[in-house]
Parts: sequence; structure tokens; C-alpha cells
Amino acid sequence: MTQDQWGQLKQKLQQSVGQSNFKNWIEPLEFSKLADGVATFHVPTSFLGNYVSQHFGDLILYQMNALVSDVRRIHFQVPANTTERPTRPATRTSQTGAGNVASSVSDSMLPTAPLDERFTFDTFVVGKPNELANAAARRVAEGGPTTFNPLFLYGGVGLGKTHLMHAIAWELQTSRPDLNVVYLSAEQFMYRFVQALRDRKMMDFKEMFRSVDVLMVDDVQFIAGKDSTQEEFFHTFNALVDQNKQIVISADRAPGEIANLEERIKSRLQCGLVVDLHPTDYELRLGILQSKVERHREQYPDLTMADGVLEFLAHRISTNVRVLEGALTRLFAFASLVGQPITLELTQDCLADVLRASERKVSVEEIQRKVSDHYNIRLSDMIGPKRLRSFARPRQVAMFLCKQMTSRSLPEIGRRFGGRDHTTVMHGVKRIEELRIQDAQIAEDLELLRRTLEG
Repeated sequence: MTQDQWGQLKQKLQQSVGQSNFKNWIEPLEFSKLADGVATFHVPTSFLGNYVSQHFGDLILYQMNALVSDVRRIHFQVPANTTERPTRPATRTSQTGAGNVASSVSDSMLPTAPLDERFTFDTFVVGKPNELANAAARRVAEGGPTTFNPLFLYGGVGLGKTHLMHAIAWELQTSRPDLNVVYLSAEQFMYRFVQALRDRKMMDFKEMFRSVDVLMVDDVQFIAGKDSTQEEFFHTFNALVDQNKQIVISADRAPGEIANLEERIKSRLQCGLVVDLHPTDYELRLGILQSKVERHREQYPDLTMADGVLEFLAHRISTNVRVLEGALTRLFAFASLVGQPITLELTQDCLADVLRASERKVSVEEIQRKVSDHYNIRLSDMIGPKRLRSFARPRQVAMFLCKQMTSRSLPEIGRRFGGRDHTTVMHGVKRIEELRIQDAQIAEDLELLRRTLEG
């Protein structure tokens, strides 16, 4: 078998096993020789040779025989001149179904979960709620020693945890290809642990995860309550930290708040840098929309968007970035299908269900409390009968916000403000609408109060 034939075979294998499997397992193989019916391949580690033999050995043998008819067996071998790091275990020999593999455990290409090409640092929009998380992630992505280990990122759905994890992996893949970087979910870690137990290959499992330079585990809350998996995770964690290897963990809540997670693991997770990705603020949401809209405009170059649409979406959809991005995608697709420009009216029609679901339920009482605190007056004075300007203006601001942010009618709002008539509420709302344009301080107060109430 020639190198050209091996090149042809690799193309066929790529079509059979898919791009991810090909890149992780087939591409590292180097054809060495074919003698006495045995095809020998050089592999970087015994682990990779074992894995390929078990999962792709029969397929490789079958397709080789389609090119050359005298192949009976496949042999995987680590070259004698393969270098080891001093901390790695010594040479060992393993028996596989396709042949003997004599090798040492070294820095191989380890399997990782697929990385999303959209999730890079370039596409991560930074604002106050996530600037610390972004800075810490970029520090890890430099590949050098850090003053914190592990880096623990936590926050709700759609706030950017997974985006930052993928961004770290992409950056390390480019800038530090010499490092073993493994990214996977906690569920994948658990699955591989159970599989290793079942196949009696715990030594391979331990060696694989203890040989990495950077280990990233997403959604670690899923190992809570899984006693055996927690035990192995704890020992893996300790082994890597003792070797000064970097660990990055994400979860939907802080370590101390994860129920059914062992106390010793909580303690270990808290010994590094714990960073909360806060819910997005208005400026960050608007920035995300502005960055995404350019990509949509490339796809729909003939569509126009009215002023104020992005600002409207950034105000109304405040809980989840994924929902926000999904709404924008849907909006562009809908406008393209109906052949209309993206106006505020079309946006409200197209996204009516999303807007309803995302609407935070703010009560009149909550608005009254926030406004009285903001202006440093007593709640009883704001809703009481006094007409002093220091009370009347905050009262009108609160009425305006109640009209804008709740579904209460004017008479209902009036009753909550000391039994006032609905015409009084109408006058107050109209007055604030006028002052918002004329008075920069009133406009600033309204914006600050709105953000506080939406947060």
C-alpha cells in the first residue's frame, strides 16, 4: 500500500466517520508499512491507538482490502522516538483486537465536545455585567499560568457561559496548539466514566483526563447527586490542580448553591475565581443586537429597518440573550417572507408571543416603592394628599411608569395613588411625557428607574 493509496483511503474514511471523528481519530494516523499482511500505523499515544482499533479498526481493514487485497490485520504503534513529559506514566503495552500497541502515554489529541464556530472572543459582546468573566476567560486563553484555579463561571441561561468556554478552547487551539485542551459537558464526563467502568478501562479513563493541560467542564451541576461520578471528578480535579493544570468550570448557580454536590467539591470549586455573569443590562442587549444585525443584513441585503426597533427589543426582551437573538432572526426572516420593511408595528406583530413571554410583571406597588426610594421621600407622602412639588413630581413619575409598565387602567392607577381620579393620572402622565423631552434630569431619572424595574 502506497502513501497515495493511504491518502485515498483517508478521504473515504472521512466520508464514513464524519468530520469530527476524522479530525480527532483518523487524521493523526500515519501509515508506516504493509508487510506479511499486517498494515502498521504510527499513532501519537497508545490511548488513541486503542480507541481507533476498537471503534474504527474493522472499517479501516475493510476499506483497505478494497484497495489492496492482502491485508489481514492492522497494527498501531507509537514510534520509539516519541518524547514524553517527565510527569507522564512509563511505557506500557496494551492488547487490542487489531494488534499490539507498544507505547507511552503522552500529549495526544484528546476527544472534545464539538465547538461552535460562532462562539469566539470576537463575537462576544462585552458590557458591565460580563466584563470580569470576559477578562478572566481571556487570561486563561493565553495558555500561561494564572493566579486562579479553577475559573468558575456561573449564571442563568443565555448569559454567555458556554460562549466563553468555547472561546477559550478556540483561542488555545490557535495560539497554543502544544497544549492538550479538553472541553466537554458534565454529562459527557459522566457518560465516559460509566463507559469506562462497564468496559473495565478505568486506568485509560484516569490517564486520559489526568494528562490534559486545560480541562473545561460545562454545566457541572449535572453531576450533583451522582456519587461515583463526583468521586472521580474530585480526584481528577485534585490531580490536575496538583500539576498546575488549568481547570475551567461552568454552572447555572454558584458552587455553594448547587444542591446534592459534595461539600469537599464545593470547597474545591470555591478556591479559585468564582465569577457571576449577571443578567444583561439595556446597553449590553443593544450592543448584542447591533452586532448581530450586521450578519442578518448580509443575508437579507434588501431589507430596511426603522429607527428605534433595536432599542425597543433591547428594552422589552431582557431575560435571555438567546431569546433576544432568536427574536432578531425570526424578525428578519418574517420581514423577508412578507416583503415588508422592519418597522416597529411589524416587530410587535411578528414577535407578539415572545414579547408577552418576556414581559416582566411589574406591580404598581413596586413602582411606587422604587420611585419613593429614588427621590428619597416617604411612600406615604408620595401617595398622600400633599401637593408640594417635592412630592408631586415623583408622584407623576410613578404614575407615568405605572401607565407604561403595567396593564392597569387609569382609574385603577388612580385608586392606588390615594384614590385620585383618572383625569389626575392622565394629567400626570402627559406632564411627564412633556418634561421627558424638555428636562434631561427627568429623562435620566425615568431611564434609570425603568432599568431598575426591568432588572
